[in-house]
Amino acid sequence: MKKPIAEFIGTFTLVMFGCGAAVIGGLATGSTAINVLGIAFAFGLSIVAMAYGIGQISGCHVNPAVSFGVWMAGRMSASDFIAYVIAQLLGALAGAAVLYLIMSGKAAGWTGGLGQNGWGAGYLGEYGVVSAFVFEVVATFVFLVCILGVTQRGAPAAVAGLAIGLTLTLIHIVGINVTGVSVNPARSIGPAIVGAAANPTALAQVWLFIVAPLIGAGIAGLLFKSGVLAADED
Repeated sequence: MKKPIAEFIGTFTLVMFGCGAAVIGGLATGSTAINVLGIAFAFGLSIVAMAYGIGQISGCHVNPAVSFGVWMAGRMSASDFIAYVIAQLLGALAGAAVLYLIMSGKAAGWTGGLGQNGWGAGYLGEYGVVSAFVFEVVATFVFLVCILGVTQRGAPAAVAGLAIGLTLTLIHIVGINVTGVSVNPARSIGPAIVGAAANPTALAQVWLFIVAPLIGAGIAGLLFKSGVLAADED
């Protein structure tokens, strides 16, 4: 059970502190204390912290799309993939629930937002569904190329966590105004379910943040499995 427990903790941390940055000090409350760059680094630094904290146990996927890409690349079993996804979803729900509990103690100014992903009129930059879908596919593909690249044999393992965290930060800097950035079905599902009463639109739109990241991750995984992006072995 070590691996699923590690994945639960890692995903909990990502949602609690990544979405927490957006909700408590950022866009969701209209505060200027944390801007887009601050929120981007909150997500990225959460990954860096967990990569070095649980990476040796589970690999620190904390993301069903990452696990799917790793599975498609032939680097994990189907049974591990299923166990990881269950743990990740539970961790995301727990992270969103704790964030909800914290925000419930705010006297005024909170409308029930939990950093949910979305698109369309009234959501951040008001991008359409095609823009949202394309961004999530491409961003997840790039994220998985980094992850699969820096974790393959011969790569400098000591800096893998930093490289992955910085890549996620970059993705958020570009994409927060498009979709709020998911590239992670669990990160989208947890806040969407826990905050469904206040924001039912997020739950109705969550399908995109499941399908698009899986497509991007799957393409990256297949490219590594086929050897197109795999490093040459001496």
